[in-house]
Amino acid sequence: MTILHASDVHFGKPHLPELSQALVRFVHRERPDGVVVSGDLTQRARAEEYRAARAFLDALAPHRLVVTPGNHDVPLYRVWERVLAPFRNYRAHIGPALDTVLDLEGGPAHPGGARIVALNSTAPGRAIVNGRIRAGQLDRAEGWFAAAPAGALRVLVLHHNLIDPSDGSYGQPLRGARRVLRRLPRWRVDLVLCGHVHRTHLASSRPPASPRERRGQSGASPDAAAGVPILLAGTATSDRGRGSERGKNSFNLVRAGESGIEVTVYLYSRDAGDFLPAGGRRYSGASP
Repeated sequence: MTILHASDVHFGKPHLPELSQALVRFVHRERPDGVVVSGDLTQRARAEEYRAARAFLDALAPHRLVVTPGNHDVPLYRVWERVLAPFRNYRAHIGPALDTVLDLEGGPAHPGGARIVALNSTAPGRAIVNGRIRAGQLDRAEGWFAAAPAGALRVLVLHHNLIDPSDGSYGQPLRGARRVLRRLPRWRVDLVLCGHVHRTHLASSRPPASPRERRGQSGASPDAAAGVPILLAGTATSDRGRGSERGKNSFNLVRAGESGIEVTVYLYSRDAGDFLPAGGRRYSGASP
Protein backbone atom coordinates (compact mmCIF):
# COMPACT_ATOMS: atom_id res chain seq x y z
CA MET A 1 0.00 0.00 0.00
CA THR A 2 1.52 3.30 -1.12
CA ILE A 3 0.18 6.74 -0.20
CA LEU A 4 1.64 10.03 -1.36
CA HIS A 5 1.16 12.70 1.30
CA ALA A 6 1.46 16.34 0.20
CA SER A 7 0.31 19.46 2.01
CA ASP A 8 0.15 23.26 1.91
CA VAL A 9 0.10 23.77 -1.85
CA HIS A 10 -1.11 27.40 -1.39
CA PHE A 11 -2.53 28.31 -4.78
CA GLY A 12 -2.29 32.08 -4.95
CA LYS A 13 0.71 34.38 -4.59
CA PRO A 14 3.00 31.88 -2.77
CA HIS A 15 2.31 29.04 -5.22
CA LEU A 16 5.10 27.82 -7.52
CA PRO A 17 3.47 26.42 -10.68
CA GLU A 18 6.53 24.47 -11.83
CA LEU A 19 6.41 22.47 -8.58
CA SER A 20 2.75 21.51 -8.85
CA GLN A 21 3.48 20.37 -12.41
CA ALA A 22 6.41 18.30 -11.15
CA LEU A 23 4.22 16.80 -8.43
CA VAL A 24 1.57 15.78 -10.97
CA ARG A 25 4.27 14.16 -13.13
CA PHE A 26 5.62 12.29 -10.08
CA VAL A 27 2.17 10.92 -9.18
CA HIS A 28 1.54 9.65 -12.71
CA ARG A 29 5.00 8.10 -12.87
CA GLU A 30 4.98 6.39 -9.47
CA ARG A 31 1.24 5.57 -9.39
CA PRO A 32 0.56 5.47 -5.62
CA ASP A 33 -2.58 3.74 -4.40
CA GLY A 34 -3.83 7.06 -3.03
CA VAL A 35 -2.91 10.74 -2.76
CA VAL A 36 -3.55 12.83 0.37
CA VAL A 37 -3.45 16.64 0.27
CA SER A 38 -3.74 17.74 3.88
CA GLY A 39 -5.00 21.30 3.60
CA ASP A 40 -4.10 24.84 2.64
CA LEU A 41 -5.01 24.40 -0.98
CA THR A 42 -5.24 28.20 -1.30
CA GLN A 43 -3.61 31.26 0.19
CA ARG A 44 -6.65 33.49 0.73
CA ALA A 45 -9.63 31.22 -0.07
CA ARG A 46 -10.50 33.25 -3.18
CA ALA A 47 -12.58 31.72 -5.96
CA GLU A 48 -9.80 32.08 -8.54
CA GLU A 49 -7.36 30.31 -6.22
CA TYR A 50 -9.84 27.49 -5.72
CA ARG A 51 -10.30 27.17 -9.49
CA ALA A 52 -6.54 26.70 -9.86
CA ALA A 53 -6.50 24.18 -6.99
CA ARG A 54 -9.37 22.28 -8.59
CA ALA A 55 -7.47 22.06 -11.88
CA PHE A 56 -4.45 20.69 -9.99
CA LEU A 57 -6.55 18.03 -8.24
CA ASP A 58 -8.24 17.09 -11.52
CA ALA A 59 -4.80 16.64 -13.09
CA LEU A 60 -4.09 13.90 -10.52
CA ALA A 61 -6.95 11.73 -11.87
CA PRO A 62 -7.54 8.82 -11.97
CA HIS A 63 -5.61 8.36 -8.71
CA ARG A 64 -7.76 8.14 -5.57
CA LEU A 65 -7.66 11.43 -3.70
CA VAL A 66 -8.23 12.62 -0.13
CA VAL A 67 -8.39 16.37 0.56
CA THR A 68 -9.07 18.26 3.77
CA PRO A 69 -9.35 22.03 4.41
CA GLY A 70 -6.64 24.09 6.06
CA ASN A 71 -6.78 27.39 7.88
CA HIS A 72 -5.88 29.27 4.68
CA ASP A 73 -8.89 27.69 2.97
CA VAL A 74 -11.27 29.95 4.90
CA PRO A 75 -11.27 33.76 4.51
CA LEU A 76 -9.13 35.63 7.00
CA TYR A 77 -9.67 39.30 6.15
CA ARG A 78 -13.15 38.97 4.58
CA VAL A 79 -14.65 38.89 8.04
CA TRP A 80 -18.35 38.70 7.16
CA GLU A 81 -17.70 35.82 4.78
CA ARG A 82 -15.61 34.08 7.44
CA VAL A 83 -18.47 34.41 9.92
CA LEU A 84 -21.42 33.62 7.66
CA ALA A 85 -20.08 31.29 4.95
CA PRO A 86 -16.45 30.32 5.65
CA PHE A 87 -16.49 27.20 3.46
CA ARG A 88 -18.54 28.56 0.56
CA ASN A 89 -15.69 28.52 -1.95
CA TYR A 90 -14.28 25.24 -0.66
CA ARG A 91 -17.64 23.51 -1.04
CA ALA A 92 -18.21 25.02 -4.48
CA HIS A 93 -14.86 23.98 -5.95
CA ILE A 94 -13.49 21.07 -3.88
CA GLY A 95 -16.49 19.21 -2.45
CA PRO A 96 -19.53 19.61 -0.20
CA ALA A 97 -18.27 17.42 2.67
CA LEU A 98 -15.70 18.72 5.17
CA ASP A 99 -15.18 15.40 7.01
CA THR A 100 -14.68 12.51 4.61
CA VAL A 101 -13.85 8.81 4.50
CA LEU A 102 -12.25 6.93 1.61
CA ASP A 103 -11.47 3.23 1.20
CA LEU A 104 -8.55 2.12 -0.96
CA GLU A 105 -8.49 -1.34 -2.51
CA GLY A 106 -6.33 -3.97 -0.89
CA GLY A 107 -3.17 -5.71 -2.02
CA PRO A 108 -0.87 -8.50 -0.77
CA ALA A 109 0.42 -6.52 2.23
CA HIS A 110 -2.97 -5.12 3.25
CA PRO A 111 -5.73 -7.33 1.82
CA GLY A 112 -8.27 -5.14 3.57
CA GLY A 113 -6.91 -2.08 1.77
CA ALA A 114 -6.92 1.20 3.66
CA ARG A 115 -9.56 3.32 5.33
CA ILE A 116 -8.60 7.00 5.30
CA VAL A 117 -10.60 9.33 7.56
CA ALA A 118 -10.06 13.06 6.99
CA LEU A 119 -11.35 15.51 9.60
CA ASN A 120 -11.73 19.25 9.07
CA SER A 121 -9.56 20.82 11.78
CA THR A 122 -10.18 24.43 10.76
CA ALA A 123 -11.95 26.75 13.19
CA PRO A 124 -12.92 29.99 11.40
CA GLY A 125 -14.04 31.66 14.64
CA ARG A 126 -11.74 31.69 17.64
CA ALA A 127 -8.98 29.28 16.62
CA ILE A 128 -8.38 30.16 13.00
CA VAL A 129 -4.61 29.61 13.12
CA ASN A 130 -4.24 26.52 15.31
CA GLY A 131 -7.63 24.93 14.64
CA ARG A 132 -9.59 22.43 16.68
CA ILE A 133 -11.55 19.19 16.45
CA ARG A 134 -15.06 19.03 17.88
CA ALA A 135 -16.49 16.18 19.95
CA GLY A 136 -18.97 15.29 17.22
CA GLN A 137 -16.14 14.83 14.76
CA LEU A 138 -14.37 12.44 17.13
CA ASP A 139 -17.55 10.39 17.41
CA ARG A 140 -17.97 10.39 13.63
CA ALA A 141 -14.39 9.21 13.14
CA GLU A 142 -14.91 6.47 15.72
CA GLY A 143 -17.86 5.13 13.75
CA TRP A 144 -15.98 5.24 10.47
CA PHE A 145 -12.96 3.42 11.89
CA ALA A 146 -15.20 0.86 13.62
CA ALA A 147 -16.70 0.01 10.24
CA ALA A 148 -13.32 -0.35 8.49
CA PRO A 149 -12.81 -3.59 6.53
CA ALA A 150 -10.91 -6.32 8.35
CA GLY A 151 -7.17 -5.89 7.93
CA ALA A 152 -7.42 -2.37 6.55
CA LEU A 153 -4.67 0.15 7.16
CA ARG A 154 -6.29 2.89 9.26
CA VAL A 155 -5.18 6.43 8.42
CA LEU A 156 -6.27 9.69 10.06
CA VAL A 157 -5.77 12.95 8.12
CA LEU A 158 -5.85 16.46 9.63
CA HIS A 159 -4.45 19.75 8.45
CA HIS A 160 -3.23 20.95 11.83
CA ASN A 161 -0.35 19.19 13.55
CA LEU A 162 -1.01 17.04 16.61
CA ILE A 163 2.55 17.37 17.90
CA ASP A 164 5.11 20.15 18.20
CA PRO A 165 8.15 19.74 15.93
CA SER A 166 10.19 20.79 19.01
CA ASP A 167 12.91 22.57 17.11
CA GLY A 168 11.87 26.14 17.78
CA SER A 169 10.06 26.55 14.45
CA TYR A 170 6.44 27.51 13.98
CA GLY A 171 4.34 24.56 15.08
CA GLN A 172 2.06 24.98 18.11
CA PRO A 173 -0.19 21.89 18.08
CA LEU A 174 -3.90 21.75 17.37
CA ARG A 175 -6.13 22.88 20.23
CA GLY A 176 -7.29 19.76 22.03
CA ALA A 177 -4.62 17.61 20.35
CA ARG A 178 -4.41 15.40 23.44
CA ARG A 179 -8.06 14.41 23.03
CA VAL A 180 -7.30 13.17 19.53
CA LEU A 181 -4.09 11.42 20.57
CA ARG A 182 -5.94 9.56 23.34
CA ARG A 183 -8.41 8.21 20.78
CA LEU A 184 -5.83 6.77 18.40
CA PRO A 185 -5.33 3.43 20.21
CA ARG A 186 -9.09 2.97 20.58
CA TRP A 187 -9.58 3.57 16.87
CA ARG A 188 -6.59 1.29 16.14
CA VAL A 189 -5.13 3.98 13.89
CA ASP A 190 -1.95 2.94 12.07
CA LEU A 191 -0.90 6.32 10.72
CA VAL A 192 -1.63 10.05 11.12
CA LEU A 193 -0.95 12.56 8.31
CA CYS A 194 -0.82 16.32 9.01
CA GLY A 195 0.56 19.52 7.52
CA HIS A 196 0.41 23.17 8.59
CA VAL A 197 3.99 23.65 9.85
CA HIS A 198 5.60 23.88 6.37
CA ARG A 199 8.39 21.49 7.23
CA THR A 200 8.76 17.72 7.43
CA HIS A 201 8.66 16.05 10.83
CA LEU A 202 8.43 12.27 11.21
CA ALA A 203 7.47 11.34 14.77
CA SER A 204 5.07 9.19 16.79
CA SER A 205 2.21 9.67 19.20
CA ARG A 206 4.29 8.59 22.18
CA PRO A 207 6.74 11.09 23.71
CA PRO A 208 10.38 10.08 24.28
CA ALA A 209 10.80 7.50 27.00
CA SER A 210 11.54 8.59 30.53
CA PRO A 211 14.68 7.25 32.28
CA ARG A 212 12.52 4.70 34.12
CA GLU A 213 10.97 3.50 30.86
CA ARG A 214 14.39 3.24 29.26
CA ARG A 215 15.45 1.01 32.18
CA GLY A 216 12.46 -1.22 31.43
CA GLN A 217 10.67 -0.54 34.73
CA SER A 218 7.45 0.94 33.36
CA GLY A 219 5.83 -2.30 32.28
CA ALA A 220 4.88 -0.80 28.89
CA SER A 221 4.83 -3.19 25.96
CA PRO A 222 7.16 -2.56 22.97
CA ASP A 223 4.13 -1.83 20.76
CA ALA A 224 2.79 0.75 23.20
CA ALA A 225 6.21 2.36 23.42
CA ALA A 226 6.30 2.75 19.65
CA GLY A 227 3.04 4.70 19.48
CA VAL A 228 1.36 5.67 16.22
CA PRO A 229 3.44 7.21 13.41
CA ILE A 230 2.59 10.91 12.97
CA LEU A 231 3.90 12.45 9.76
CA LEU A 232 4.04 16.19 9.21
CA ALA A 233 4.52 17.12 5.55
CA GLY A 234 6.29 20.27 4.40
CA THR A 235 4.91 22.64 1.82
CA ALA A 236 4.86 20.85 -1.51
CA THR A 237 4.44 23.74 -3.92
CA SER A 238 4.81 27.15 -2.24
CA ASP A 239 7.62 29.52 -1.30
CA ARG A 240 6.67 29.36 2.39
CA GLY A 241 8.96 26.63 3.73
CA ARG A 242 9.97 27.11 7.36
CA GLY A 243 12.74 26.08 9.71
CA SER A 244 15.06 23.49 8.19
CA GLU A 245 12.97 23.56 4.99
CA ARG A 246 13.08 27.31 4.37
CA GLY A 247 13.34 27.73 0.61
CA LYS A 248 12.61 24.02 0.10
CA ASN A 249 9.63 21.94 -0.98
CA SER A 250 8.77 18.42 0.04
CA PHE A 251 6.23 15.65 0.36
CA ASN A 252 6.18 12.19 1.95
CA LEU A 253 5.77 8.85 0.20
CA VAL A 254 4.41 6.20 2.59
CA ARG A 255 4.76 2.48 1.94
CA ALA A 256 2.88 0.22 4.35
CA GLY A 257 3.57 -3.50 4.47
CA GLU A 258 3.44 -6.47 6.82
CA SER A 259 6.71 -5.49 8.53
CA GLY A 260 5.73 -1.87 9.19
CA ILE A 261 5.58 1.54 7.57
CA GLU A 262 8.39 3.11 5.58
CA VAL A 263 8.36 6.85 4.88
CA THR A 264 10.53 8.49 2.24
CA VAL A 265 10.82 12.28 2.17
CA TYR A 266 11.13 13.79 -1.30
CA LEU A 267 12.69 17.25 -1.80
CA TYR A 268 12.41 19.27 -4.97
CA SER A 269 15.65 19.70 -6.93
CA ARG A 270 15.66 22.68 -9.26
CA ASP A 271 18.65 21.23 -11.08
CA ALA A 272 16.76 18.01 -11.79
CA GLY A 273 13.36 19.66 -12.18
CA ASP A 274 11.95 16.83 -10.09
CA PHE A 275 11.32 15.63 -6.54
CA LEU A 276 14.15 13.36 -5.35
CA PRO A 277 14.43 11.09 -2.26
CA ALA A 278 16.11 12.78 0.70
CA GLY A 279 15.92 10.49 3.72
CA GLY A 280 13.06 9.07 5.72
CA ARG A 281 12.14 6.76 8.57
CA ARG A 282 10.93 3.21 9.13
CA TYR A 283 8.27 2.37 11.73
CA SER A 284 8.30 -1.31 12.63
CA GLY A 285 5.36 -3.36 13.80
CA ALA A 286 1.75 -2.46 14.37
CA SER A 287 0.25 0.46 16.19
CA PRO A 288 -1.08 -0.19 19.74
